[in-house]
Amino acid sequence: MNLEIKKELASNWFKMLQDSICESINKLEKKNAKFKSTNWKRNLKKDEGGGEYRILKNGKIFDKVGVNYSKVYGRFPKKFQKNIPGAKKNPKFWASGISVVMHMKNPQIPAMHFNTRYICTTQDWFGGGMDVTPSKNDQNEKKDFHKILKKMCNRHNKNYYSKYKKWCDKYFYLPHRKEPRGIGGIFFDYKKNNFEKDFKFVRDVGVTFQYIFQKIIKKKMKRKWTSKDKELQYIKRGRYTEFNLLYDRGTKFGLQTGGNIEGILMSLPPLAKWN
Repeated sequence: MNLEIKKELASNWFKMLQDSICESINKLEKKNAKFKSTNWKRNLKKDEGGGEYRILKNGKIFDKVGVNYSKVYGRFPKKFQKNIPGAKKNPKFWASGISVVMHMKNPQIPAMHFNTRYICTTQDWFGGGMDVTPSKNDQNEKKDFHKILKKMCNRHNKNYYSKYKKWCDKYFYLPHRKEPRGIGGIFFDYKKNNFEKDFKFVRDVGVTFQYIFQKIIKKKMKRKWTSKDKELQYIKRGRYTEFNLLYDRGTKFGLQTGGNIEGILMSLPPLAKWN
């Protein structure tokens, strides 16, 4: 398949998924809060793509949720080239993706994160994943979350779940705290075996995330919570912030390739605490 067609298929899917996820969030909020949409360009002087980030704050369900779409291209900075497959040979790149971060009003509901992307250098590949970060332990939720992920992965390859779960556990870990960020999920990168199969999997990851976040929220949105629960959530958000600023690949990639600062840092919670 022609590379330009692959790029168009992937970026169109990410854009469509942004619209669909925002629509689901709007239905949950029932007009209690609205998304503020911002379009941005990577380079104001020449065409290097851009994107749109949408942020909703102070809702009935969400303290803050960001849904970011991007399609950018250009050249990797020299210091970045050796870390990216195919970029050493030629520094030109093209990248498109969607990322979602949800910080909840009710501390009984976990924070949730999802992203998928398609990157092209002299090579091309998919990456992404999702994970859940509760501030309160809920073993049933954890079991159900992983059961859904395993079922989804098995539709594509019986080895995906254990492989991507391990990758997620290793990636979403705070070495300086010696603790995981949350209850895990799946994480994958450099997925470039077969475009049709990989793209089918990436679409299923997006649809499954949409199903998961609605299921978790609808189950817990009416649960009572205390100020002590909220304090625990603020502390957990502090850990979330530490990970995103110190270790997150997406944050580093965005900042080092001239991405939009507000869009990149939309993952940060509106309020966090450190004890």
